[in-house]
Amino acid sequence: MITASDATLWASIAALGVCTYLIRWSFIGLAGGREFPDWAMRLLRYVPVTVLPAMVAPMVVWPRALDGETDPFRILAALTVLAVGMATGRLLLPIVSGIGLLLLLQALA
Repeated sequence: MITASDATLWASIAALGVCTYLIRWSFIGLAGGREFPDWAMRLLRYVPVTVLPAMVAPMVVWPRALDGETDPFRILAALTVLAVGMATGRLLLPIVSGIGLLLLLQALA
């Protein structure tokens, strides 16, 4: 574990807070009230579609709960979510089917 003084810790937290504020302000403050070009709006539509898999993939491939060991049940559940999502085009049904399959496989193991 990294040790740091209280002053260093609080200075780091404050600096990260300021940076986060400035990043958000760059979109809201500078661009607020203006219309984005069509190409920018088209690209912004893909942000949620790319962020969600980027958040979920590490939990499937390298789960902290298993000390970083790959779990075939999690991979199978993730592939089920992908297949059901592509087949139905919905959001809730794939999530419920993936969780259901994962719980079923863990109960049978």
